[in-house]
Amino acid sequence: MLDTHRLRIFRSVVASGSVQAAAANLGYTPSAVSQHVTALQRETGLALFERVGRGLRVTAAGTLLAEQADAILDRLGEAEAIVADLRAGRTGALTLSYFASVGAAWLPRVVHRLTHEFPGVRLDLALREWLPDDPAERSDVQIAVERPDFAAWPGFTVHHLLDDPYVVVLPEDHPLAGRDEIELAELATERWVDNDFARGWCRRNLVEACTAAGFRPPFHVEAHDYPTALAFVAAGIGITVLPELGTIHLPVGTRAVPVVQPVPVRSILAVVRDAVAHTPPVLAARAELREAPPPSQAETAALPAPRRGRNAPLASGGGHVACP
Repeated sequence: MLDTHRLRIFRSVVASGSVQAAAANLGYTPSAVSQHVTALQRETGLALFERVGRGLRVTAAGTLLAEQADAILDRLGEAEAIVADLRAGRTGALTLSYFASVGAAWLPRVVHRLTHEFPGVRLDLALREWLPDDPAERSDVQIAVERPDFAAWPGFTVHHLLDDPYVVVLPEDHPLAGRDEIELAELATERWVDNDFARGWCRRNLVEACTAAGFRPPFHVEAHDYPTALAFVAAGIGITVLPELGTIHLPVGTRAVPVVQPVPVRSILAVVRDAVAHTPPVLAARAELREAPPPSQAETAALPAPRRGRNAPLASGGGHVACP
């Protein structure tokens, strides 16, 4: 293997015309330059210079190597520049997965910051309602919902972002709509609109809370997502219970009221690939997620102005099937 440092010194000697001139240009002693040239000749097994009087003359082999060295050093310089850009987050790619209600509430802020601070980074987004078992499908950063004790796969770390309490959404003229909070048991006789077709953790969490309150949710209509369920409530079809983050765009004529006794809560987590955890774009994404507004403020929170140098870490916590 050629030593690129010696190759640079050799190229300087060829360009300068002498060991002394190359030493002066490089800030080395003539003795150090001579030692590097001698070592390069030994490594290559070639005579790169020949003595002419008190000076040196480049051999045919040395001339050809010098020509090739130019291309080699140019490519090496390009590679070093790419490495520097990758380290600084000026280029490359970041994959980020999210579930639907987070996409509406938080993702605009995250993407806004990343595209302003790192315009050379390609941002690959994926709507994914689960944490994949296939390693090839895992993103660098995945925002997901799971049990608080979820253990990440090897090579990933889980960060707790937010505990998102559930609310009931009812028509504004419903007898309970004026309350500050509603006990779950008070909803046992209502017509419920199911809002989680995937039967994920969010729905299981709600069913467990209702069971603890002494009843099973009486689902009468099934909707495939939160917006459709909310539209059914606005149409007077029934009520629906969902995490507060899913209610940032409530239809006209509806109201969201916190549910209690018990209070169902889902944990929102960020699962981050360790290999890229300390790169500037990932640090920025983590900081923006940490600062994401709570559900009650998510709709009105304005996009932040572009910021620089803010790489606050997330608090560590715990986070498989996500919710709409």
